[in-house]
Amino acid sequence: MTTKLETLPIQDKKSAGKPKNHRGPKRARESRGTLAFSRAARTKALTKHAILILAGGLMIYPLLWMVVSSLRSNELIFREPGLWLNSLEMGNYTDGWSALTHPFGHYMLNSAVVVLGSILGNLISCSMAAYAFARLQFTGKKLFFGIMLLTIMLPFHVVIVPQYILFSQIGWVNTFWPLLVPKFLATDAFFVFLMVQFIRGIPKDLDEAARIDGAGHPRIFLRVILPLMVPALATTTIFTFIWTWNDFFGALIYLTDPDMFTVPVALRAFVDSQSATSWGSLFAMSIVSLLPVFLVFLFGQRFLIKGIATTGIK
Repeated sequence: MTTKLETLPIQDKKSAGKPKNHRGPKRARESRGTLAFSRAARTKALTKHAILILAGGLMIYPLLWMVVSSLRSNELIFREPGLWLNSLEMGNYTDGWSALTHPFGHYMLNSAVVVLGSILGNLISCSMAAYAFARLQFTGKKLFFGIMLLTIMLPFHVVIVPQYILFSQIGWVNTFWPLLVPKFLATDAFFVFLMVQFIRGIPKDLDEAARIDGAGHPRIFLRVILPLMVPALATTTIFTFIWTWNDFFGALIYLTDPDMFTVPVALRAFVDSQSATSWGSLFAMSIVSLLPVFLVFLFGQRFLIKGIATTGIK
């Protein structure tokens, strides 16, 4: 009897125990696709950042040009639009500080008085009005709240004429009262709405707990609500400072005495339609007047972002 021996393939010892890799080409294609995608994403990010840097440079160029122009002589300010300085003209700052009837610090002090009074008025009146709209129940609440919101869309120029007639009859023209008294009457509806939205986000359980302890609305407002409104109050303070410090129209209407001028009106006095204008001194004092606004915004930026983010305004 004959038997046929079948020869079996002899497996190499080095390849024994290793599974065959059938996914090599697929993995290579996936890695090439991932690499191409990462390159495309990197190119897109670089393009986006380049556009943002270019737009930021275009927006900050006027400010940089004003800083450079404050260090140039009047003859070179409009002759050289670039940012390169051949020489420093520090006399613009010393001349501009004493160019008007009073030193420029006098006008900054006037602006500081108006700004501090406006901040105090808005913090007191707007917070009380916001608490009333957010927590109290009274007849016509929704109607009054809607009217208050409508005043946000009412331009200031519409009411300036009747206000001027009223303040003129009272004898308040050429004083700071027309700029300060309206702030204590909660006329800035934007800040009222801002605080209303913030108070509505505070749980009413805190009010109920305080009411159980015998607290009334004044005590609840002062002891419970007001300490929790710090972000909204900080936002109101920063916005009021910037808007009041830069207010030109209101101060121009009510203040005609040079002794009462605020910073924007004093800067307007540098421009003379009948004689040569000292542009270097004007730009120098403009830089000086921007420093308080820059510092307030720099140190209060985190409060500003937190206050807006927690009031429901997106």
